[in-house]
Amino acid sequence: MSQLWQARFFTTVNHLRDLPNTQVPEIAFAGRSNAGKSTAINVLCNQKRLAFASKTPGRTQHINYFSIGGAHVGQHRNDAARADEIRALLVDLPGYGYAEVSGSAKHHWQNLLGDYVQRRQQLAALVLIVDARRPFTDLDIQMLEWFAPTGKPIHCILTKADKLNRNESTNALRQARTLLESYVDEDGQPFPFTVQLFSALKRIGLEEADDKILELLGLQETPSTAAKAEGDAAA
Repeated sequence: MSQLWQARFFTTVNHLRDLPNTQVPEIAFAGRSNAGKSTAINVLCNQKRLAFASKTPGRTQHINYFSIGGAHVGQHRNDAARADEIRALLVDLPGYGYAEVSGSAKHHWQNLLGDYVQRRQQLAALVLIVDARRPFTDLDIQMLEWFAPTGKPIHCILTKADKLNRNESTNALRQARTLLESYVDEDGQPFPFTVQLFSALKRIGLEEADDKILELLGLQETPSTAAKAEGDAAA
C-alpha cells in the first residue's frame, strides 16, 4: 500500500497569509484546467473524491492541502501536537487556462500561483500535469519559468496517454524531454526536471509516478520500514 493512500483533506486557503504554518515537505500539483490533475491525484491516492474537479473547469481558485501521515489530523488541524504527526503535504493548486474566469479573479489567481511556487520554502518539488495529446501551452511554460529559478525538481506527468498510439506516445515523451532539458542553470547544468506518461483510466505509469512523488518528498520506504509496515498491518 502506498503512503499516498493515507492522504486526507487538511485545509484550503485563498491567500498566502493563510498558508499552514507547517515545516514538513510539500509537493504541489499544477496544470491547465481539464488536463486531468484532480483525477491523477485521486488515482495516486486511491480515493474517488479527495481532489475535487469542478463542473465548470477553471472555477476552483483555492489552494487545497492534503496531509500524509496522522490521518485524523484533518479534523484537528489547529492542534499543534497532532499536526506534528504529519510527514508531508500534497498541495492541489488551482487549474489555469480557462477564459470564463473574470479578469480580477485571473489576476489574483496568477499572483497566488506565482508567489506560492516561487517563495514557499517548504515546497520540495512541483508535479506539472500536462495533457499528453497537446504540446505545452503558454501557461504551462509560464509555470515552468516561474518555478525553474528555484532550482527545485519538476516532475511532468503527461496524462491521458491511453488516447495515444505507440508512436504518438513516443513523440509526446520525446518532445516533453527536449523542452524540459532546454532549461539550464547559470552554469549550463540542466535543472532536475523529469517526465513520464500516465493514464488514470488504464493505470499507465501509476507506480512510476508514486515512486517519484515519494522520492521527492523523502518518503521512500527502505526494506526495514516496509517490513515494519507489513508487520503493523498484520497485527
